[in-house]
Amino acid sequence: MRTMRMVVMSLAVLLSASSLPALAQTQWDVTKTMDIGGEGAWDYVTVDSQSHRLFVTRSTHTMVIDAATGKTLGDIPGQKRSHGTAIVPALGRGFITDGGGSGAIEVFDLKTYAVLGTLDTMPDSDGIIYDNAQDLILAVSGDGGALMTFKPDIDPVSGKIDPPIALGGAPEFLASDDAGKAYINLEDKDLVAVVDLRTRKVIASWPVAPGGHPVGMAIDKKTHRLFIGCRNPQKLIVMSTEDGKVLADLPIGAGVDATKFHAGLAFASCGDGTLIVLGEKAGKFEVEHVVKTPNGARTMGVDESTFTIYLPTAEFEAPVPGAASRRPRAKPDTFMIVAVEQKATQ
Repeated sequence: MRTMRMVVMSLAVLLSASSLPALAQTQWDVTKTMDIGGEGAWDYVTVDSQSHRLFVTRSTHTMVIDAATGKTLGDIPGQKRSHGTAIVPALGRGFITDGGGSGAIEVFDLKTYAVLGTLDTMPDSDGIIYDNAQDLILAVSGDGGALMTFKPDIDPVSGKIDPPIALGGAPEFLASDDAGKAYINLEDKDLVAVVDLRTRKVIASWPVAPGGHPVGMAIDKKTHRLFIGCRNPQKLIVMSTEDGKVLADLPIGAGVDATKFHAGLAFASCGDGTLIVLGEKAGKFEVEHVVKTPNGARTMGVDESTFTIYLPTAEFEAPVPGAASRRPRAKPDTFMIVAVEQKATQ
């Protein structure tokens, strides 16, 4: 009887376990497409996670879009070739890099979107971020090979930026560690330049090999790691900010332009229509997901409060024979933003 009772109990446990639902897993996928329209190409997208607004540069203007509805909240004019936007919510200001002509940064009001003034900068003003710890706007000049800095409360009409810091190469994008250092991709040199913001000097240059032509950059300030998107070879490089050691290199798609980091995951958006999700398990980095996105979705922004990724793109005309090196031409008024989120699966 004792043996029989044990058999019955074992069967009961098995039946009970089999009746439980399968543990939910998550995967990343496109959850929404917002048709925006309007003229102009696009570059970086910056997310205000407090108000859920997207700031998207569109060549000669910068659009402000409600991330939930896709509604255009504002349209900031006056740029020749806009690249990126940095925002300082506490000050109520935003800053747009304009790479056209001799270079400029447009200062605007975050509530009204009115232009407050334009700062003279250097040619090909491109990537721009706000370093909260140093209370500095950091922007790079590709053609000028320099890092430009200034306080966000600068007089937008008569103010002058700080003396530029020569980098020894053509910068693309950058990150800061909140401890007084900035890390800048030098695309033409296959290097990361390390700048001490207090002494205003380049203190190190680190190779990104086995990657090359570094463009996208994100930072995990807690674990002191950079995530660098490279185009040739196509790699996502994980680098230590302590000594420049390359900790991992993972294959990615073609045409990467942006990388982001949030909540233990790194992301690389590629123009070939792939979004790479990189995770770390037991000290080893691995690609956890490859999300299919529309072609051309090469830049992105992350709403850290909702953990939603927003990628701008458009529909494209058929390739022109013999023009393989030229970027595909977007169809008029087809500009869109796709949202990518985690979804539970069984």
